[in-house]
Amino acid sequence: MIDRPKELDLDLADRQLINTIQLDFPLDSRPFRMLGDQIGISEGEVIERLKRLTDLGVIRRIGPILNTNKIGGSSTLVAMRVPEDEIEEVASRINDFGEVSHNYLRPGSYNLWFTISACEKERFHEILSEISGFGYPLLDLPVKHLFKIGVKFDV
Repeated sequence: MIDRPKELDLDLADRQLINTIQLDFPLDSRPFRMLGDQIGISEGEVIERLKRLTDLGVIRRIGPILNTNKIGGSSTLVAMRVPEDEIEEVASRINDFGEVSHNYLRPGSYNLWFTISACEKERFHEILSEISGFGYPLLDLPVKHLFKIGVKFDV
């Protein structure tokens, strides 16, 4: 059974901040001040709220989404078949790679899914080879055609 996280109580400022940063993070030397001006709180309060929301796991990261293929790198989606009693250990080993993101447990025989994105093709193949060496069956599912969608969650 997959544990569902407990819903947190977020106030209006938390919700406005989350909604704003999803698609409109300011490119400015003082982005937190600009965010505060937009939602009516101070720069310091924006920083504190973002830190708290990150510590609580509401926000995983703030950063760019790069097209690694356009800068000479590679990326792929990987599905791995891992025995249930070994999932935590294997997921932890996979998460040790900084180039791995979006590691999910899913139902089915291929139950551990994650993405690998590396800025250099050599590094990408090195990571995939090392993870293949863990000894579990895996599927390498590279993008054939990208259908870009915009996702924004209204909180």
